[in-house]
Amino acid sequence: MSSRAPLWRAAAAFAVIAGSLALALTSSAKLGLDLKGGTQIVLETQDTGRVKADAESTDRALSVLRGRVDALGVAEPTLARSGEKRIIIELPGVQDPREAAEVIGQTAQLSFHEVLRVPTTPDEKAAKGEQLLQDESGAPLIVGKALLTGDGVKDAAAQSDQQGLGQWTVDVQFNGKGSGGWKQLVSDACANPAAGNRVAIVLDKKVISSPGVVPELCSSGGGSRTSITGDFSQAEAKDLGVLIKGGALPVEVETIEQRTVGATLGDVAIKASVEAAIIGIALTGLFIVFIYRLVGLLATIALGTYALISYGLLVWLGATLTLPGLAGFVLAIGLAIDANVLVFERAREEYAERTSAGLSPALNTGFNKAWSAIVDSNVTTLLAAALLFFFASGPVKGFGVTLSIGVIASMVSALVIARVLTEWAMRRSFVRKRPGLSGVGGTGRIRTWLTESGPDLMKRSGTWIVITLVVAVLSIGGIALRGLNLGVEFTGGRLLEFSTAKQVDVEDAREAVSDVGFPKAVVQSSSGDGGGENITVRVEEVSNDEAVEIQDAIASVAGTTEKERDELIGPSLGKELRDKALIAFAIAIAAQMIYLAWRFRWTYAAAAVLSMMSVVLTVVGVFAWWGKPIDGVFLAAVLSIIGLAVNDTIVVFDRIREHTRENRKRPLREVVNEAILQTIPRTINTGLGAMFILAALAVLGGDSLTDFAIALLLGLSVGILSTIFTASALAIVLEERWPYDPSAPQKKVIDPYAKIDDGRSASGAVV
Repeated sequence: MSSRAPLWRAAAAFAVIAGSLALALTSSAKLGLDLKGGTQIVLETQDTGRVKADAESTDRALSVLRGRVDALGVAEPTLARSGEKRIIIELPGVQDPREAAEVIGQTAQLSFHEVLRVPTTPDEKAAKGEQLLQDESGAPLIVGKALLTGDGVKDAAAQSDQQGLGQWTVDVQFNGKGSGGWKQLVSDACANPAAGNRVAIVLDKKVISSPGVVPELCSSGGGSRTSITGDFSQAEAKDLGVLIKGGALPVEVETIEQRTVGATLGDVAIKASVEAAIIGIALTGLFIVFIYRLVGLLATIALGTYALISYGLLVWLGATLTLPGLAGFVLAIGLAIDANVLVFERAREEYAERTSAGLSPALNTGFNKAWSAIVDSNVTTLLAAALLFFFASGPVKGFGVTLSIGVIASMVSALVIARVLTEWAMRRSFVRKRPGLSGVGGTGRIRTWLTESGPDLMKRSGTWIVITLVVAVLSIGGIALRGLNLGVEFTGGRLLEFSTAKQVDVEDAREAVSDVGFPKAVVQSSSGDGGGENITVRVEEVSNDEAVEIQDAIASVAGTTEKERDELIGPSLGKELRDKALIAFAIAIAAQMIYLAWRFRWTYAAAAVLSMMSVVLTVVGVFAWWGKPIDGVFLAAVLSIIGLAVNDTIVVFDRIREHTRENRKRPLREVVNEAILQTIPRTINTGLGAMFILAALAVLGGDSLTDFAIALLLGLSVGILSTIFTASALAIVLEERWPYDPSAPQKKVIDPYAKIDDGRSASGAVV
């Protein structure tokens, strides 16, 4: 190793910390709506008889919608096209989506017509080229063809009367294209006194106003502006002005997703996640210091820089921080601990074998030998995070982004900053004279017992496989008998969550919701902050007005209520997300299989993937028996479990590969058992470190993150057992059935156990 390497690492560590600090002080994170409160609406453009919904027509619709949103007066709205046919609109601070959805989503096919006549009999029909409509009071009208459309409107705005009588009108200005049509319309109406010289202003085939043309307008010939009068309130006049000014959308749009988050929920979530992270880091740090003494303390200090690096990367990339994204950051803390534990355990082994070499060489060898397993395990996690970004929806996408950022930050924290600190400490004479204090100069009684007289776990490998199959059957039984409680993200529908000031009997709430017309609604309760109650209502796809009826029904039995969350998923999007979740799971399995087959052998890859699938199946089965929801956040947990379960298995397989490389003549079962016993301390220590983090998140993370943390805790616990017993047992069975043959022609491409000139194996592992 070059003598300059520690200096370069120290310079890199300083640069990373300084850069992250500068970004943290000069930039602020972009918060998702689930953290700062507001409404997100996802629209999908639809084909019409005249226009095809594609990227071009969607962009034109987006420009019209931007004008409507600006007219609503929402601070810092965000509009963007997603794919060819979808438009994502974010409205911070908007808690009642009714006004926004009605104004934004309407096609606003505005047209101006002459009123030809008033029907004299109830059965009078409109002739060809005419329309039979009802005016604003409900009386029938027969109107002629449209002489002017919304394209001819230059501007429109609500105006109050000058006399202060509280009457509102909409002042409309026409452009050059519209002025001619307006003059023709005024001329025709003035020539038809039998119909009252009336003009019908029609919005989406509904008459919104049918005023009579005043004599002054007849004598002037129309001009380039007019005022729409009617019994308008201020809000109605404002909305009508927005629609007219916005013009007609080139294509129809359908709301396929709508999410509203209460203003206080985000603050509570941020506070809870920060508390969980601080408590988790503190508990994990105390545990690591207890186990690894001085190097554990220095690793904990390095871990403290993880939050700074993660935040710096987040603001540098301009990524949006969401509620599941916070969980991704917290989870990545466990990954940083994983890397440190791997290094320190290898360093302990090296020091025990070559005490005379000293602490620094042992630590350096520990970093070098752990590098292969660290890279492999983090690559598998990044694969899972990438799948979440491409296949998840809404805030869960943020989990994929922040988990990726967290993985990168954790590797920098563990492999650069922690290495600089620990190598510096190992060179101090005070530490060299006290190897027991260092945390490296002793293997511990448990490790010594495991190495010298540990049990032969692989003697009954078939038994472990049978137990795994039994658990799998029980899990499948839960899925078959109880079914999966799929969330609205996968089924479509609406999820409403309200906080109440007092405790509410869930049966009373359920009855109140049923009485207003929703007998099939699923109503559940949970404890809220301040001694109140959180009421969750899951129902089929309902309108915004019907959602208000449900809230009023809850308020009738609970008193004051506040909407915390409102998620509307259309049935087509629900099916799409469900299909994407299955595709993501299949790709995750295939990607892990291919990567592990390349890094090890197909037999080891198959064993790791089968073991990982058994872990996922167990978690899904438990959630099925328990009746817990399977939603987008659960998808994030499952893909995280895939990465974590494979991480543990990689560490064991990496040790098996190393021992096999050293002596290929040793019995495979003996090699596997030795590898398991040597890595058990690492597996247990890493698992406990991550469990501290997840337990804090489960207790403090609130309803939104509790199930996520529970799923990960369950997956982590089952994953540890699966790594020790299932994956290793399956690897033995497959290797004994299809043993490695170095003489086979296809093995000339890569021999995973061969040594090459630079002291590494052909697969990249340090020898």
